[in-house]
Amino acid sequence: MSTLPATAFVPLQEAASQREIFEYVLGDTLLASSLYANIALAGLSILLFVWMARGLEDPRAKLIVAATLVVPVVSLASYTGLASGLTTGILEMPPGHPAVDGAYVTVGGAEGVVSLWGRYLTWALSTPAILLALGLLAGSNLTKLFTAIVFDIAMCVTGLAAALTTSSLALRWFWFGMSCTFFVVVLYVLLVEWPADAAETGTDDVFGTLKYLTVVMWLAYPVVWALGVEGLALLPVGVTSWAYSGLDIVAKYVFGFLVIRYVADEPASVTADAGYGATGGVAPADD
Repeated sequence: MSTLPATAFVPLQEAASQREIFEYVLGDTLLASSLYANIALAGLSILLFVWMARGLEDPRAKLIVAATLVVPVVSLASYTGLASGLTTGILEMPPGHPAVDGAYVTVGGAEGVVSLWGRYLTWALSTPAILLALGLLAGSNLTKLFTAIVFDIAMCVTGLAAALTTSSLALRWFWFGMSCTFFVVVLYVLLVEWPADAAETGTDDVFGTLKYLTVVMWLAYPVVWALGVEGLALLPVGVTSWAYSGLDIVAKYVFGFLVIRYVADEPASVTADAGYGATGGVAPADD
């Protein structure tokens, strides 16, 4: 009779339950505050944006507001999922990852890095809505809107792959590099294509402000990833989480406030009868 090797009887690492992760997050003041602050701000933003947009009549203006409103709605659900342990996990990093020697925690029967992987689901839904609002404000055509949104989603999905890959340190950084490459396409649309459209539409003043706010904030996200517990592990999980949360506050809620404040007056440049853009009731603008 053949015998199994001794290693066959080594138990697998026990997974931490949602309740155990929830209690761990709640017990870490810095980490918990970064999540609960955004739950509160997302809820307040929803109420504020709805109030600011009351009385809108124009369908295109309403579409821009609807796209903007998606952002705090998604964030409210996402941060609740993170705080509850539903979209937070404990991951054992691949050999050679710097977190192995300093950033590991033990939660329940699991030992590893606290991974707030639910953020990537948020970004995959909220950042396309941000781009939709920006593209509509710029009066861009459907081709450019589609291109920016598709590459943005690809950026978020490959970022999630980078965060969840535990088989190889090199593969984690390969996924990260792929995500950054897709991001370059989004930046090109934001910095080159849409400013020209906005100048023709007549929204270049507000678009310029929103463009720089978005680009500066979004450029900071991969920097936080690289420096945080998922990358080089130079920042502890609480600081990493607050860095992401602070960026979200500006890139989502401040952004949304500026968009809706502008659209609430229903300027001619964003109304449905404007003679330009994919939503203006005419043929899309030439590429």
